[in-house]
Amino acid sequence: MIRLLVNIDHVATLRNARGEGYPVPTEAARVCEGAGADGIVFHLRGDRRHIRDEDLPELKSVVKGRLDFEMAATDEMIGLCCELKPDLATLVPEGREELTTEGGLNMRPLVKDYHSRIVPALKVAGIEVSLFLDPVEEDIRLSAEVGADAVELHTGRYANLFRVGDRDGASTELNRLADAADLAHSLGLKVHAGHGLNTENLGEFLDRVPYLQEVSIGHALISDALFYGLEETVRRYLAVLRG
Repeated sequence: MIRLLVNIDHVATLRNARGEGYPVPTEAARVCEGAGADGIVFHLRGDRRHIRDEDLPELKSVVKGRLDFEMAATDEMIGLCCELKPDLATLVPEGREELTTEGGLNMRPLVKDYHSRIVPALKVAGIEVSLFLDPVEEDIRLSAEVGADAVELHTGRYANLFRVGDRDGASTELNRLADAADLAHSLGLKVHAGHGLNTENLGEFLDRVPYLQEVSIGHALISDALFYGLEETVRRYLAVLRG
């Protein structure tokens, strides 16, 4: 059964817009898990544009399922993650000017540091390590080489092609994602996925990409919740995943 982890960053974004303390990200986490979600994702960025340091202990105490700390591999974030001890750390590239994560890690220049310092530090703290990657063979092979437990396949390109109606392009990208999942699985890596997934494109993705254990969905789910309510929206996504 594929797990659904809900990214609650945009609940924090809405809270921060007025600085009045609500909506509360931990309450969103409670509702999501109460509706059947298998866990919660948050991205603590260097600029603290949504989730903030004070949210971390509250999320740790509230979340009953999987807690995924998405982050850049900086010394600051490694330290905070090792102190918090979530179930999973997902390492992502981070650009200050980007609106959202724009692509996967380019592993070639990262191999030495990830292998000798970053991945071991997280594993010593008992934290599972996932790397956010485009469906690129070299990056997946190097992820296994540095000792990652999982890869999270970046589905943003597929989602964008699907959204604009480029069915041939979307199908080609699904082939790339399926090949990447096959390779990751053959190397002993768990397969996660996320970015741009919604109720319209998720079903075809699930049909075509094998070995998935976990999907992370945030922006689309929180947006849908404005119209359907958070609890109902989580159930709609679960219906696609479990259907």
